[in-house]
Amino acid sequence: MPKGGEQEERVQDAVSKALSYLQKRDRTRRQVELRLAERGIEPGVAEQALEELERLDYVNDERFARNYAEDRRNLDGWGSERIAAKLHEAGVPPGLVAEAAGGRDRDDELAGAVELLGRRLSAAPTDDRERERAFGLLIRRGYEKELAYDAIRAFEREAA
Repeated sequence: MPKGGEQEERVQDAVSKALSYLQKRDRTRRQVELRLAERGIEPGVAEQALEELERLDYVNDERFARNYAEDRRNLDGWGSERIAAKLHEAGVPPGLVAEAAGGRDRDDELAGAVELLGRRLSAAPTDDRERERAFGLLIRRGYEKELAYDAIRAFEREAA
């Protein structure tokens, strides 16, 4: 078992490595934990480093989830299902995933889907084949099936 000073040095080394990883963008606790493990940091030392990073607010899963969901909605036109799946993959706790991914009401989600269709399609679908392509686009972006159908109908009404 390392002495107190040696343990503190290890923790500070782990914190330093984690801060280097966090320099470019926000990460989840789980992502930082995995990165430290890849760098050969012992689990006990990594845990202490993560506690320190959370105390200093360098690692904050709630902030990560909220910002990630907002960015993916606004920049990439993603729906709630895709956002939730990606947050889950990143190691965000289930309660925070549900809160961040479900942060929009149905009308806002529908408006986002219609806006995405407007950006990606030159005109409203005029036949079943074009509707299927639009539907596929929305499903791949993580919109629920029913909402995708409603968005296509709304997009067609707006274009008419």
